[in-house]
Amino acid sequence: MNNQNTINDIRSKLNIVDIVSEYVPLTKKGQYYWGICPFHNDKNPSMSVDEKRQTYTCWSCHNSGNVFNFVEQIENISFKDALKKLGSRVGIAVEGSSSYNNKYNKYYEIYDLASKYYQLMINTDKGLKAKEYLNNREINNDTIKEFGIGLSLDDKDKLVTYLKEKKYDINTLNDLGLANNDIDTFINRIIFPLDDRNGRIVGFSGRIYDNSKMSKYMNTKETPIFRKGTCLYHYNASKEFVRSEKYVLVMEGFMDVIRASTIGIKNTVALMGTALTEEQISLLKKLSLNVYLCLDGDKPGQDADLHNGELLEKAGLNVKVVCLTSDEDPDSFILKYGEKKFKSLVENASNFSDFKIDNLKKDVNFESDIELSRYVNQVIKEVSEINDEIRCEIILKKLANETNLSYNTLEKKLNEYKSLDNEKRKSVDNNVIGRKDAKKDKYKRASEEFIYYMLINPKAIKVYDSKNLYFIDSDLRALAAEISYYYNEYGKINIADFYSYLNDKKELLNIYNVVQNLNLDENISDVTIMEYVSVIEDYNIKQEIKRLEEVMRKEKDEDTKVEILERIRKLRIGEIEK
Repeated sequence: MNNQNTINDIRSKLNIVDIVSEYVPLTKKGQYYWGICPFHNDKNPSMSVDEKRQTYTCWSCHNSGNVFNFVEQIENISFKDALKKLGSRVGIAVEGSSSYNNKYNKYYEIYDLASKYYQLMINTDKGLKAKEYLNNREINNDTIKEFGIGLSLDDKDKLVTYLKEKKYDINTLNDLGLANNDIDTFINRIIFPLDDRNGRIVGFSGRIYDNSKMSKYMNTKETPIFRKGTCLYHYNASKEFVRSEKYVLVMEGFMDVIRASTIGIKNTVALMGTALTEEQISLLKKLSLNVYLCLDGDKPGQDADLHNGELLEKAGLNVKVVCLTSDEDPDSFILKYGEKKFKSLVENASNFSDFKIDNLKKDVNFESDIELSRYVNQVIKEVSEINDEIRCEIILKKLANETNLSYNTLEKKLNEYKSLDNEKRKSVDNNVIGRKDAKKDKYKRASEEFIYYMLINPKAIKVYDSKNLYFIDSDLRALAAEISYYYNEYGKINIADFYSYLNDKKELLNIYNVVQNLNLDENISDVTIMEYVSVIEDYNIKQEIKRLEEVMRKEKDEDTKVEILERIRKLRIGEIEK
């Protein structure tokens, strides 16, 4: 393992707020930054990031750690790999080989070379026709370069030949979907590189441009590093723009994102389809809590808006919908109606609840009592989910006008729905309360709090060492011993650095999380420290007396019983033999 001082040096040069905010949108409230926890299905921001201590904690799933632990888990890599990745950011080399990107490093190299090859081809004389096609669609050379757009040619200019000259074997090229035996997979297509959330190219999508009868788009097959449902086009490049705009605009295809970029809208991603996956929702949550859906304006696109919006709301995201005309996608809409009108649609995006209600009205026969009743109940059910009382009243008044029902009748029905929801919530709350752990006893609290002060106050460590303090709980005993050793070895304790030290002692991390999250008053007197010691030692005496009494009950030798009894007497009067 790398030297602890090197690990601490890397951590000291990083700000955990900066790193976490690259994956999760954070908002400062009081002394902490808060965000949606990426390690469980979090609907409300329950993860806090403590800039002072350089730690993060989810108060729901109890995941906690320092910057290395966060990157380790969110990237699904080893601690050493996280260390190497973050070390490279601050210019500190980490000794030893790393598995980070190592297992599939060759795959990333090949895709990167392939992308450069395709980009080279589009800038040759043989790429003039493809460039003309893109220019006619108002995609200029700067945009082509920005998005790394390339071109695959025919069999006379084979990517396979180029990569084999670079010593990559044909079996690997077949596995990566770049070749079919000795033939290029992509032939005479404009190539769009697909990257992962870290910006590494993991595949390609090829589009016809010469009136070919082949399928319009062809994607790289799924490989160990590419699964369509786990990627969002333009994800990595959009991060800084999403942070600036405070929302992410979700579109269907590459050309939608590229077109939006030409008019200055870059906080965009594309699904490469219409249906959101759980993995993609997780990625969106790491970008922003505010999602604007801008799928195609046709019936399938609207249906996808409804379906995806439901999934996003269920995941705790704030959803709006950009409503296009029925025959347009964002690409064609911008070309047809221009930048100003598209930006106006985005600025006036509908709340998802309003979008749902508008869709409920479609095809309703207002002359049919059954259909009208169903429609009214569906709308009221949607309204019951809205927390804004003013919006609720506005919607009910509109509903009363269009259905000729009284406002009071609709309000009564709304209250019935809310009453049912409240009962459900109360039932859930009661179940949660019933599962809560029993209150900790005085000894447990004193032990954990004393160890907390060992982390922040050297006096507590010195008392622990001098009195040879013993904790009956084995985990607390082991943690206290590690804190004492670390302080005596390195001369100080830093809560964030101590996470790194415990990395190979996983069994202690849970109790360490509990202790360091106590957040007690950092000012503690010597008297209070000794009060903790008194509670712990008194408890130990009582436990030892109980043990000796049990031994004495089982002992048959009278002389031994007398010895045990004398030991108990001395314990009771506080004459503890050292």
